[in-house]
Amino acid sequence: MGDGLKKVAGNKMETILYKLTNTPLKGIFLGAIVTCIIQSSGATTVMIVGFVNSGMMKVAQAIGIIMGANIGTSITGWILCLSYIDGSSGIASILSTATISAVIAIIGIVIKMVSKKTAYRSIGDIMLGFAILMTGMQMMSSAVTPLKENQYFINILTMFKNPILGILAGVFLTVVLQSASASVGVIQALSATGNIAFGAALPITMGIGVGAACPVLLSAIGTNKDGKRTALVYLLNDLFGLIIWSTLFYTANAIFKFEFLDVVMTPVSVALLNTGFRMVTMFALLPLMKFIEKLVFVLIRDSEEDEESKADFSLLEERLLNYPVLAITQSQKVMKDVATRSRKAVYRAFGLLDKFDDAKFTKVKVTETLVDKYEDRLSTYLIKLSVSKLTPGEKQMVTKLLYTIGDFESLSDYAVNIGYIAEELNEKKISFSKYARGGLKILFDATMEIVDMVIEGFIEDDMSKIRRVEPLREVLNQLCDEMMDSHVERLREGVCVLEDGHSFTDILSYVERIGTHCSNIAIATLKFETKMFTTGSKRDIRDAEYVRLYEEYNRRYTLDMLKLEQEQDVALSVE
Repeated sequence: MGDGLKKVAGNKMETILYKLTNTPLKGIFLGAIVTCIIQSSGATTVMIVGFVNSGMMKVAQAIGIIMGANIGTSITGWILCLSYIDGSSGIASILSTATISAVIAIIGIVIKMVSKKTAYRSIGDIMLGFAILMTGMQMMSSAVTPLKENQYFINILTMFKNPILGILAGVFLTVVLQSASASVGVIQALSATGNIAFGAALPITMGIGVGAACPVLLSAIGTNKDGKRTALVYLLNDLFGLIIWSTLFYTANAIFKFEFLDVVMTPVSVALLNTGFRMVTMFALLPLMKFIEKLVFVLIRDSEEDEESKADFSLLEERLLNYPVLAITQSQKVMKDVATRSRKAVYRAFGLLDKFDDAKFTKVKVTETLVDKYEDRLSTYLIKLSVSKLTPGEKQMVTKLLYTIGDFESLSDYAVNIGYIAEELNEKKISFSKYARGGLKILFDATMEIVDMVIEGFIEDDMSKIRRVEPLREVLNQLCDEMMDSHVERLREGVCVLEDGHSFTDILSYVERIGTHCSNIAIATLKFETKMFTTGSKRDIRDAEYVRLYEEYNRRYTLDMLKLEQEQDVALSVE
């Protein structure tokens, strides 16, 4: 039934949860509604863990949804109450569970057999699932009915009046069944024997909530720390509810001696108790949402590396689109973050070629994924901003950001590609020759200089640094060509092996493309600063200053490369 409900709902539930959770109360309401529809608080929470893990939602937003999901899951208990409807004769027999289940099952079978549309067939699944649910509950009730005369069974249920044993029983039952709804259904079936009192049902119900956190915690395995924090919120929600209400209730009972503890429970009263407990827990914890958020961050702390992998999409606030100056300022902050993260990825990737490290490569991949998300969000945000009423200066700034965001993002892409080459070389135990490594060292120095210059120039709006990028890019391309010629010569002489040939060639290609993207950013920035930012032809920037800078970089890096080549030629001639 749950699978059918999810198929009918499609991804609408995910869209609603993602878009409409900007306030705690709205999150609670939506969490409850969605869970009522898909019949599983665990499924809702696992969905939310995925959102938080991907950076699409914050832990603070998730807390309200989880509280609402805890309320929404209690609807199953009320549905199960329908399985206890029974009519003895006449018209009343039409309302019996057996009759209702049979009619719904037949309708479901017909829909599945006749319908060709997936949505209608899913409705048939829902009806069949509901009929099976009702039949199963009726069978379980019939199976436990003879036990109402069994003294041993009665003694076991009486034992659960001990709060600690009752809570542990509820936790254990739900951990085994992996479903709070199923556990409530079992208690409802047992209550039909007339042997479960309120004093036993209450601690079991409180324990069920804690046990239901087990599948959610399992779903958080492999997620980032925010995903784990979200799963922990689910556990803390029910754990705090258990601690607060068990302390208050049993303290009050010690003083006043409640007589209603011996009241016999029915399936309906079990459903009412379950819903009531979850409702009062939500109201009690509503003022503590900020505390819960802080607590999960204390229990699962961030390291310096974790801070690098966190995205702050709140900077791109939709409401600021009505205030272009503020929206542009926020966009520039995001752009700065994208640029600095991409530079760090390139630095780390080059380091992997010297000494490969799985943990560092993972950081490079995490950074690239995060930069991709930033690029997607920022591009969408800037496009929305571009249709607003902007001044000419604001339009140019938005256009500049749109033109350069893709190039900054591409730097992280090539960093990952270089990381994969390093990983392959490490796995195959391949190492470049002394001369190849020396050439790469010179090349990486030049590459990092051009990356540093374009990022610092862009962030600081320093045109003196931006003007240095294109001359260095031309020198960088020459270095790549010279290194390719040298590598071919080493292959011919047997100094380097063919196995590492493709890897070396790919590295040169990726370095050249990094230089090209840096050049694109620099030229776009220069056009903007000189009020010539158009989509037309490039400005010829090869003036006297360009020639001077080119000769400066050419002398510095080409001289180092020549020394290395001479050393290589001498070594080859000796051999």
